[in-house]
Amino acid sequence: MPLVEGLSFDLTVIWAFLIAAAVLIYVILDGFDLGLGMLFALERGRGDRDVMMNSVAPVWDGNETWLVLGGGGLLAAFPLAYALILPALYMPIMAMLLALIFRGVAFEFRWRAGRNLSRAGWDAAFIGGSGIAALCQGIALGALLQGIRIDKVARSYSGGWWDWLTPFSVTVGIAVMTGYMLLGATWLVMKTGGELQERMRSRAWPLGLATVGFIGVISLWTPFLQEGFYARWFSGWHIILAVGVGLAVLAIAALMLRALTVHRHEYWPFLLALALFALCFVGLGVSMFPYIIPTRITIWEAAAPALSQKFMLIGAAVLLPIILTYTGYAYWVFRGKVDPESGYH
Repeated sequence: MPLVEGLSFDLTVIWAFLIAAAVLIYVILDGFDLGLGMLFALERGRGDRDVMMNSVAPVWDGNETWLVLGGGGLLAAFPLAYALILPALYMPIMAMLLALIFRGVAFEFRWRAGRNLSRAGWDAAFIGGSGIAALCQGIALGALLQGIRIDKVARSYSGGWWDWLTPFSVTVGIAVMTGYMLLGATWLVMKTGGELQERMRSRAWPLGLATVGFIGVISLWTPFLQEGFYARWFSGWHIILAVGVGLAVLAIAALMLRALTVHRHEYWPFLLALALFALCFVGLGVSMFPYIIPTRITIWEAAAPALSQKFMLIGAAVLLPIILTYTGYAYWVFRGKVDPESGYH
């Protein structure tokens, strides 16, 4: 029995980190993709829009792999959390999935649109799908952080249909949209040249300032959502960690803005924007762990049986290196800039 309990504990933590890593990779990879879609609305020239889409055409459809892995892993490794979170966030999650479908269809069909009016319609679907998907992801995160009402005796969701819609969740949704647009702008600074690159550079720094501002607002708001958050951030060594994460965010933001405006780097702004998201994810992890539904259900309470987790971990150990290798190879092959006439160099 001690061996089984110890194995269960280890596997539960491993699966929690695997799912968290899959979500982070999805946010990083699909974040600039969705941000590019929202920036699409600011570009009117057909040639510039084609260049923007060509910059992600070879890699965009592989990014959703990590979303599937995160959602599927949650169902398989933490079935109770899946059963409680989905009813609470049904509306934003379904809206996000539908938006991603419309966006994917628009991505493919706009190339085949013969008339300008038809192409404009698919462009609008691409823009709308990108914006709605990003907004819903942020709303879902905000709703999860603010807490989900649960009947622990019946082990079921006890809240209402609209519990997910609050000022905090909407603020987080707008923040995610802004952050994704920052990733998209810095991606295009790295991938394009000429006037398009300069326009994206000029848009990236105000988006960076807005993103840091949202990070500050949400960071100050979050500890007061639930008592567990307040105790986590303002007691003992957690205060030092909170200050350290805050200072690191400010330092990275300053370096990113300097790389955009003073040194005019092409690659560093995007890499620093990714680091900004990773730091936010660290702060989120500190706030939530070991809860999978703050502050009601821990990862151990929601975990599947140890044997099930062990069986799934064997499959993940085989598939994850393959997915990572393929993803890395795809980005390496298409690592250059996009030429308006011939695509990637």
